[in-house]
Amino acid sequence: MAGDPYRYFRIEARELLEQLSAGVLALEGAQDGAAPADAAGVARLLRLAHTLKGAARVVRQAEIADLTHGVEDLLAPLREGGAALARGAADQLLAALDRIGALLERLPRPDAAPAPGAAAAAPAVPDTLPQAPPRLARADLVEVDALLEGLGEIGGELEGMRRLAGQLDAATRSTASLAPGLARQRLAQMERALADGIERIDRELRQARDAAERLRLVPAASMCGVLERAARDAAQGLGKQVAFEAAAGSLRLEGDVLELVLGSLVQLVRNAVAHGIETPAERRAAGKQPAGRIAFAAGRRGTRAWFRCSDDGRGVDLAAVRAALARRGAPAGELDGLDAGQLLARLFEGGISTRGAVSELAGRGVGLDVVRDAMARLGGTVHASSGAGGTMVELQVPMSLAALDVLMVEAEGRLLALPLDAVRGTVRVAQDQVLAAADGAAIEYGGQVLAFRPLELGLGTARAGHGRRAMSAVALAPAQGAASAVGVTRLAGVESVVLQPPPPLAAAEASVLGLYLDDAGDPGIVLDPEHLAPALAARANAGAGAGAPAKPILVVDDSLTTRMLECSILEAAGYSVAMAASAEEGLAMALQRDFGLVLVDVEMPGMDGFTFIEKASADPALRHLPCILVTSRDSPQDRARAVQAGARGHIVKGEFDQAQFLRQVGELVQP
Repeated sequence: MAGDPYRYFRIEARELLEQLSAGVLALEGAQDGAAPADAAGVARLLRLAHTLKGAARVVRQAEIADLTHGVEDLLAPLREGGAALARGAADQLLAALDRIGALLERLPRPDAAPAPGAAAAAPAVPDTLPQAPPRLARADLVEVDALLEGLGEIGGELEGMRRLAGQLDAATRSTASLAPGLARQRLAQMERALADGIERIDRELRQARDAAERLRLVPAASMCGVLERAARDAAQGLGKQVAFEAAAGSLRLEGDVLELVLGSLVQLVRNAVAHGIETPAERRAAGKQPAGRIAFAAGRRGTRAWFRCSDDGRGVDLAAVRAALARRGAPAGELDGLDAGQLLARLFEGGISTRGAVSELAGRGVGLDVVRDAMARLGGTVHASSGAGGTMVELQVPMSLAALDVLMVEAEGRLLALPLDAVRGTVRVAQDQVLAAADGAAIEYGGQVLAFRPLELGLGTARAGHGRRAMSAVALAPAQGAASAVGVTRLAGVESVVLQPPPPLAAAEASVLGLYLDDAGDPGIVLDPEHLAPALAARANAGAGAGAPAKPILVVDDSLTTRMLECSILEAAGYSVAMAASAEEGLAMALQRDFGLVLVDVEMPGMDGFTFIEKASADPALRHLPCILVTSRDSPQDRARAVQAGARGHIVKGEFDQAQFLRQVGELVQP
């Protein structure tokens, strides 16, 4: 690439074009052709255009420079804020930027053979929507690989310097008995200087390695501008109005993956405009805002990235889908048995269109073929839903590389990484704060009872006394599954790593999400919050010989609120719970099923809680059953009667404490 005269111009021009396009769309969307343009925004666009024009002149690209000069001419009248950006002017600006982008793609490369007709005139501004999305700007992977190789060489040199430092240390010790004090002092200074230099090189090497790894990855947010432009152009072509919203977060993936996904998303956005979003008149008649809404979002779920496109249009015409499938020969009986989800899935099988007329945007049934083919190439899946409130399509693809913010923790004598987006918080936990639960232990965090287990998966060597001292608890709230907490020896800070899949032949635990490279280039483990709690529970049960589970607990209270509160706390701690709304019902249930404990209210219609306990204590089949009163009555007389009746505990509702409640339960419930 050293002989490419346009090497840096390509990079700069693409960045400037992206900013110019986004700025024009922002001006158009903010004023809708009515209010005066924002003077500061116009001034910024003029500076960007001037920079692009100057750069084009330097590399002798006169046509690009002339087009950019035309962009300046269109923007200049808006500079003082006295004029609005008319729709026609916005069209001209975007068309000129499109043509500049096409000219950039035609610039010759020294490593590519000339294409047939390369000397032909530049392409004209297209009259219709482009049929393929522009490529995402990303680093040249050849250069990235070369950089990584160079960093590896530096690492080797650094290792040699470390060996030299060891030799110098040995020489210093030998000199201590042979050389005068001044020589020894000089050697010590050399040793310190060498050690400091090694530390600086090591630090810079770590930073360079991280930067080089990230060059492989592209932020999903870079797709937002392309999708917004696709929505805008499609709406204009069909006489509709669209407001585009995007929330891609911090997701970063390989450029090749994002480009395939981007092509699918552009088709989904165009489909949303063509099939879902109604005309302004239709939306007003339906009580909606004139402008339709299209939303794009992206994120990570375990080892898969998801991309969601949704709209607030009329939804998919399922009758039209059935008709289209019937025209293709699907049996009527088969079609009648398909629900909405199955019909939407058939749309992605290819060649199906619900439109009666062919346009630039829809009608040939090939748009969703792009989505299907891209998912097939990536090993991804499509999930869709539709109703009166609009349509949602979500693409899910496996991640091979992805940037990930993680919380580093120490457990079993080694550092492990937890994805930061699943970390709800951390807290220091003493041993007496760990509560007994049905299937292990629990802690109280943020007003909730969370299942709690030390982070012990056999991935390292556990330190002596682990689990008997105070430890840090990390509360996890995975995207799927219940919240829980894990105990770690210490917290080691937040880092950003590049997640990589385990080697194909490695037998990884289900709790392992992937690997990352640490500062020394050694692989580290990233844990999967979705599977971590079940894996810890299974390991603990296996170690304990999988003893008998705790008996279920019976909650007897005429208040639905109280019953559900106690039930939710107990179930969160792993207990099985049954409920009764009266003492009579509870007594009958206790005679039919073997419970480990009864929690009973005092004041209930009919039989009260005192009488319930007295009857249970007098019955040979129930006298073994421990009972705890959970009541608002707390007088000395009430407490004395509870003891006389045989209650094993007395909990006051007005002083209800989850931790104390679970401690009492854990002391009484037996397998």
